[in-house]
Amino acid sequence: MKTFDVIVVGAGTGGCLTAKTVARAGLKVCLIDRKPREEIGEKICGDAVGKHHFDNLGLAYPKGEELGLRIAGVRIYSPDMNTVFQIKGEDLYGFILNRRVFGQRLVNEATDAGATLLDSTITTAPTLKDGFVTGVTAKNTRTQAETRLHSKVVVDASGFNAILRKKLPPQLGIDLHVDNEDIEACHREIRQLKGGGELDVDTDFLEIYLDMNVAPGGYTWVFPEGGNSVNVGLGVAMTKGFPNPKTQLYTHVLSKPRFEDSKISEAGTWYLPTRRPLDCMTGNGILIVGDAACQVNPVHGGGMGPSMTGGVCAGQVIVDAMEKDDFSRTGLWQYNPRYMKVYGAKQAGLDIFRLFLLHNVGNEEINYGMKYKLITEEDVLKVTQGQSLHLDITEKTRRVFRGLGKLGMLIRLKDAANLLNKMKKLYQNYPESPAGFPEWQRKTQEIMEEANRRLGRSSR
Repeated sequence: MKTFDVIVVGAGTGGCLTAKTVARAGLKVCLIDRKPREEIGEKICGDAVGKHHFDNLGLAYPKGEELGLRIAGVRIYSPDMNTVFQIKGEDLYGFILNRRVFGQRLVNEATDAGATLLDSTITTAPTLKDGFVTGVTAKNTRTQAETRLHSKVVVDASGFNAILRKKLPPQLGIDLHVDNEDIEACHREIRQLKGGGELDVDTDFLEIYLDMNVAPGGYTWVFPEGGNSVNVGLGVAMTKGFPNPKTQLYTHVLSKPRFEDSKISEAGTWYLPTRRPLDCMTGNGILIVGDAACQVNPVHGGGMGPSMTGGVCAGQVIVDAMEKDDFSRTGLWQYNPRYMKVYGAKQAGLDIFRLFLLHNVGNEEINYGMKYKLITEEDVLKVTQGQSLHLDITEKTRRVFRGLGKLGMLIRLKDAANLLNKMKKLYQNYPESPAGFPEWQRKTQEIMEEANRRLGRSSR
């Protein structure tokens, strides 16, 4: 049996940042990934990440082959295409990445810091002893050799599949299940447009198209990749009877003139959690990072920045736990409040807003809301930055929406704003020790129950 201080399962953005942070402190780290080393970093996604994440974490900006384009902001199109919000701001300025090259940089930084990489290796199960996670069992896919690895701390950064989290005993206090309604099914393709005239791509802005008939609970995107190459995709919430995202993309998007005679170079379908982070991300001997911990923006589905943030927070707390020689839930607990204050509170607020969008808004409501500036570009920017949402609903606005027969939507939006701010404040005051967790979780559940009551299906 091989022994390490820390085992990190998954060499994605979160796992690599965890491994690098811990290895730099001089700890013996094993980083495991199912892919061959040369394929680490390849992932089907939107490829976009905000510059502020690099600033906050002290990471060098992508450059050279890592960097596809620099992005100034986002354009959001109403379903009837009559209204366009152009949103620019510090949190929306960012980069389109070459995911494989960027992923190779991150894994190289982890191994350069001293981490041992086991590539082409599948982690099959956690090892448990006396109520603690003490290691993992793994299998090399090239040789089929199985091995047991021992460590003081294990990190599950295995992505949406959450290979370890789903096999933990409930007694560890970590959520094992994520509801399907909190999951987005996505399909995306990299396509080379024919080019010329209106087909040219504006490389300064990401394009997001809202249409609840085409992408229920999600949206369609067209992100520039350089030249006339685009990342085009569609995501849908996995509610009961949800449509196939690939079918929706081909039927409603790729059939448009813009994509006529376009050539496909990459394609794939994937899933991601779109909700607030897990209530608790630590147990005896284990931490959960990245998609496995639901560290994804609930509204736009961006996960690279939150995962890197989670990885650094986890690594710092592990180093502190090593100094104290305490790998219990209590010893690792500070990972929870640290992440919640940095990013989780923003996620929790956006989760409330997602419920409003998911259950209360159809195309007609979106068209009206954008046309009459019920929510403005500035409001959207504030929400994406994690700020509180304070709606300035005038009597004139009330009269307009009453006349349109949309006063109920106005009331529910006001409820959503109030609940968003309430949830965000609760997460900013996440308990500093496990002793305060039951009461905090009770309050969280009360807010979610109220949100489902006021904003859920019964509201329509």
